Amino acid sequence: MEGIQADSAASESNVRITHIIYGLYALGFITGFTWLVAIIMNYVKRDDVRGTMLESHFDWQIKTFWYSFAAGLIGFVLFITIIGALLAVPLWIATTIWVIYRIVKGWITLNDNKPINA
Repeated sequence: MEGIQADSAASESNVRITHIIYGLYALGFITGFTWLVAIIMNYVKRDDVRGTMLESHFDWQIKTFWYSFAAGLIGFVLFITIIGALLAVPLWIATTIWVIYRIVKGWITLNDNKPINA
């Protein structure tokens, strides 16, 4: 019985941490840096959620971070070129909308206690 309670407490803790990570990604739009804390937490806690429905959320969050980081970097490289500046801004806007969508979809799915389909 104690093992079940410990697993349940660990699971509740991991769900709470996953909510916090979604919050840190969202807060990153205001602070500009909490997404760094979020990605570090994703990698530190990844083994703790392996084999659970939370693993899909961690994969979702990590992919969102790296794809948006890559798009931001491509946008920056485009921006520093003369013609690329015209392409960088739409890329950044599209990436921002995509990240907001992924945060909202992931967070709602987590709140419904379901895995996210990546």
